[in-house]
Amino acid sequence: MSDTVGIAGDRIRSIIERVEQLDEEIKGLMEGKKEIFAEAKGEGLDVKILKEILKLRKLDQDERDEHETLLDVYLRAMDAPMPVAAAA
Repeated sequence: MSDTVGIAGDRIRSIIERVEQLDEEIKGLMEGKKEIFAEAKGEGLDVKILKEILKLRKLDQDERDEHETLLDVYLRAMDAPMPVAAAA
């Protein structure tokens, strides 16, 4: 008796191997990305700022405007003087 009734082992193997191949490609791409940031850092660029630019470029203009507005509001709120509590 077989526990694999209805399961195509070759198909499962094919799917697993394709995912493993993609994982290897992703690993290579991540290494390439790391090398690019190291190159930028070597040229004196601020990698954190470059990553922030990449993040912002993924947003559409409305989302970017909202992000900038909220950032400004939060920064102003932090700089605002604390209200003095009234004595009871």
